[in-house]
Formats: sequence, structure tokens, C-alpha cells
Amino acid sequence: MIRLIQQNVFLGIIIVAIIIAMTTYFINKNAKESEETIVREFYALGTIIRLRVDGKNGEEAIQEAIDRLNVIENKMSVFKEYSEVSMINKNAGISSQEVSTDTYFVIKKAVKYSILSEGTFDPTIRPIVSLWSIGSDKPRIPSKSEIERNLKLVNYEDIILDEKSYSIGLKHANQAIDVGGIAKGYAADEVNKVFKNRKIKSALIDLGGNIYALGAKPDKTLWNVGIQNPFNTRGEYIGVISVKNKSIVTSGNYERYFTKEGKIYHHIIDPKTGYPSESEIISSTIISDHSIDGDGLSTGVYIMGLEKSVKLIQSLKGIDAIFITKNKEVYVTSGIKNNFKITNIEFIYKDNI
Repeated sequence: MIRLIQQNVFLGIIIVAIIIAMTTYFINKNAKESEETIVREFYALGTIIRLRVDGKNGEEAIQEAIDRLNVIENKMSVFKEYSEVSMINKNAGISSQEVSTDTYFVIKKAVKYSILSEGTFDPTIRPIVSLWSIGSDKPRIPSKSEIERNLKLVNYEDIILDEKSYSIGLKHANQAIDVGGIAKGYAADEVNKVFKNRKIKSALIDLGGNIYALGAKPDKTLWNVGIQNPFNTRGEYIGVISVKNKSIVTSGNYERYFTKEGKIYHHIIDPKTGYPSESEIISSTIISDHSIDGDGLSTGVYIMGLEKSVKLIQSLKGIDAIFITKNKEVYVTSGIKNNFKITNIEFIYKDNI
């Protein structure tokens, strides 16, 4: 994974814009693609997206998916002044904003995962994230007073949901929602819907590291997805998981960060402290049927810590996880043990905590 450092931040921003959050990748480089295999790469949702479709109707399916992604971005990006999420934030403490079914669904899901994660995932964290500016050309360490002041604005319980009018509000002025931690998962699921409606049987959906493997490979074997080695550069993996019809989403402290005076400050901010998480987990991968679930869980369980995270994942039907710790220990939940293989001898498989 590209390391964004203060000394070379401009180049880092360009590279990160190209391959940001590519925490998993496909181990199929030498596979011969059929004449009906279509691959498109483009920029949307703040990252590089790669769609691969096998079979007929590929071109039409991909174009429809691109159009759908653009609609989602226009509704949910905090960087678009008149997006629905931006309008919610502008009206914070004043009034609720009527939104589309897309935005309402995503924010409602975000609240659900805030509750499940005991607030370690919180879509109202934007006032804190804005202070740090990690991933921009001017990352900084906020003062203690800035963090304390802005932490008062972070509380998912202050999100007002009105399902009758499909409107969303925030209780207090200066509060702000950012669905960047879950919107890509929803977008991946929507692309999956498009492909299924177009009768696509085999496809790979990669939204900047949010992976969805639709069906099996054209030869009927499972897709092999490498789990990034969090200690090394992108392209080196600790193991491989074999899947079909599954989403794979990873959060890691190596995705975006900066260093100052020899200390690393990564982008996964703990909503309870206002500082980068100091959990023993340095990489959390969620395997699920729906990508929005993986997105909503991967950051929260990263911050929660190993014991709580394993218990939470094991309590959720159809969801599994791979956790990598600072000590290079790998914990895998029961549902995917037979589909995951460690390939790097530096990492130790742990059967329980």
C-alpha cells in the first residue's frame, strides 16, 4: 500500500487517488480472459473503480453500473456542495432534509452499525476527521482543545430519522454526517444488482478495495482474493480466501497516514477519543453477502479490539472476518476457515483468542 508521507505528499496524493484502499486484490493475473470478458477502470466515489464482467451484455451492464454509481455519488458525497448529505449538514440544528431512498437507506444502516459497534463506527465523525485532514496535502495534528471541542459534535444518536417523510436531520449546529465509511459498500451492492438484472453470471466488482465476487469464475472455480500484508507494500499478501457471491471489505492502518517526528498517524479515527485508533488490530477484513454490511462493520471492529470484535462477528448470521494483529497473529471466524489459507510464514494462525 502506498505510504503517504509529509515529505512527498503531492506525489502521494496522486498515487493514492489511483490505488487508494486497495486492501485486497485478485490472484488471477495469468488467467486467460475470454472474448466476452470486459474490464473497465474509471474514477468515481473518490477512488479508482474496476469492473470485470464475463458473458453477454457486458458493455451495457457496465455502462448502467457507471450511471448508477454517478447517481449515488451525487447524492452522498460531502465534497459536492448540493448533495443530499451536504444539505443535511448545512441544515444541522435547524431543520431536517428530505432525501432519496438511497441516502435514507445508507444513513439508517450507518446508525444500525453505530449501535452494533458501540459507537466505534459513527457517521457523525466528520468534524473530527476534518481537523486531521489525513489524505489531503495538509495533514495536521489538531490541538487537544480542538479535539475536545469537536468531540462534543460526534454522536450518532443525534441523527434524526423520519421514515414517513424520508427526511434526516441533526440535532445540533455544526454537526456533520459523512457516509464515506459505508457508501462504497452500498454502491458495490447496487452494481451487483445491475449485473444480476442484466443476467450476468460472473463478475468482479472492485470499488477501491471493496470487492464483490459475483458468481464463480468462467471456468466454474472460485475467485481467489489475496488479503493484503499490512506491514508491506501493496501486492504482497498474507493469505488467500476463495469465494463466490461474497463481498470482501478490509480496513487497515496502512491505507492513509502521515508521519511527524517519527510517529505515524493513520486515518482510522476513534470516535470516542478523536485520535487514531490504538487497537491491537491493524487489519480487519469482513466477508459478507452484502458489501454494505462489510463496509459498516470493518472500521468499527478495527477500533473495538480483538475480543469484542470476534464475539460481535460470530453473533451475526452470514458474516465472517479475518483479523490481523500487531504481533502478526491471524484470527479467522468459523464460517470461512475452510476457504482461507495463510501463505506467508511470518504470520501465525490463531484458533481462538
